[in-house]
Amino acid sequence: MNQTNIESAIHHAQQVRSSLPAEGLFEGHTWRISPEPFPLEPRLVKQLEKLGRVLLQFYRALNLLHRKSHEQAAPEWVAEWMDAGKPDALIQRGFGKTFKQSLPKVIRPDILLTDEGFVISELDSIPGGIGLTGWLNQTYSDLENQEGPKVIGGSKGMLEGFSDIFQEDSVAHVIVSEEAKTYRPEMQWLAANILNRNIQVHDDQFTGFNEGDSVYRFFELFDLDNVANANTIFDQAEAGRIHLTPPPKSVFEEKASFALLHNRNLEPFWNQHLGGGFFKTLLQHVPYTWMIDPAPLPPQGAIPRLGLTNWHQLKNLSQKERHLIL
Repeated sequence: MNQTNIESAIHHAQQVRSSLPAEGLFEGHTWRISPEPFPLEPRLVKQLEKLGRVLLQFYRALNLLHRKSHEQAAPEWVAEWMDAGKPDALIQRGFGKTFKQSLPKVIRPDILLTDEGFVISELDSIPGGIGLTGWLNQTYSDLENQEGPKVIGGSKGMLEGFSDIFQEDSVAHVIVSEEAKTYRPEMQWLAANILNRNIQVHDDQFTGFNEGDSVYRFFELFDLDNVANANTIFDQAEAGRIHLTPPPKSVFEEKASFALLHNRNLEPFWNQHLGGGFFKTLLQHVPYTWMIDPAPLPPQGAIPRLGLTNWHQLKNLSQKERHLIL
């Protein structure tokens, strides 16, 4: 890198740093500054741009599979896996008329880039980083004299996308729990920079909703006991007074869904409701996933791809053999 390039990089980094909101974006967190956006190969960009439709169809199919399992029209163990440890009242609320067909309006895949292609390690419908990504896109799009490919989504893509999840002409409320307070600054930045809509950020004490308001639930269902206004929000949404996303359906916050995707017993269902192409795409990019089920196997049985006959045998594998995340 010559002196001119070094000076340009320093100038860009200074511009980025000076653009940071005074309140920050993640409470208590700071970052090192890159002078330019992270580069992606055109082929990867095309793959990522097609991924949204695939993930939406997966959520549709997962929602159907979960409901059919409860109706005994699909294997009952699906519901047993997905509902373990969840309050029955929460499960039943998700099957009510209001939420039966509801899907999250935000689906964020956590993607790892590897030499063999990208890997989806998790799906998140309540992700941190929406405001941060919006700020990054805006800031790097505005860098002076930037050459090369443009920032994917442009300077307003994330702002416009988040704005579009709410009902038209409604007041929108983002409810941030105490557990998620790290992300409150980025949500406040997001609300302030979406100029075509009235978006307000509140904590879990707020209950001043009006008829027709929209609500983005920025709290996890596992944390309901600590979210004071959760039941008020759910009750008003169920009564049709407000519009809520994501719906209170724990099936979309359960990592075990990837184990269902890879289970051979469900292959006909996935082929039918995903379509062969989408199913193949997901199998290619979602790592093989198992449920850690203590039920004994028959003597000739083995856990697929691992060759183990019970999960305790993991303890005897070498570090090289144990490329797993629990």
